[in-house]
Amino acid sequence: MRRVETGLPGVCLIEPRAFGDERGWFLENWREESYREAGIALRAAQINTSHSARNVLRGLHYQWPEPQGKLVWVSQGAVFDVAVDIRPDSPSFRQWFGIELSAANHHQLWIPPGFAHGFQVLSESATFSYLCTAPYRPDYDACIAWDDPSIGIDWPQQPSSLSERDRVAPRLEQIAMERLPACESC
Repeated sequence: MRRVETGLPGVCLIEPRAFGDERGWFLENWREESYREAGIALRAAQINTSHSARNVLRGLHYQWPEPQGKLVWVSQGAVFDVAVDIRPDSPSFRQWFGIELSAANHHQLWIPPGFAHGFQVLSESATFSYLCTAPYRPDYDACIAWDDPSIGIDWPQQPSSLSERDRVAPRLEQIAMERLPACESC
């Protein structure tokens, strides 16, 4: 596997090595030792999978006060995946990184704790997986408006479908700073 820095501190693209022959291909989605050697120490607490139709947008989600790191990848289809630094004391506060993840390119994105995450489906449908460093806790679940102008994400297109929660999510400026994660490694 190869680790590629993104410009957002801690957020990196992972390019796993796929082994192929006439039967198809094989790759390791995650091996603790390999990721540790690449500088990503992550303890897997939970793995989730979602399936969404074209142009569905999910996000921007985060968890507080127990932030989650996420290793994300697509096993079917393609998405535009986004990480946003929401740590008020971080030099990269409000900055975002976006990239296409697909079943064809096998790329993964490591999003450390302290970042919000979202994605928009580019293909007819997409199956998306998340390896999370902390379990999902409904009481800690939080959301930021996907179209927050203070962040300025350049989404590929206007979404055709949002959950009610994502549709009414507050802008970052409407969230008390003490309800956002701290920058413990800045």
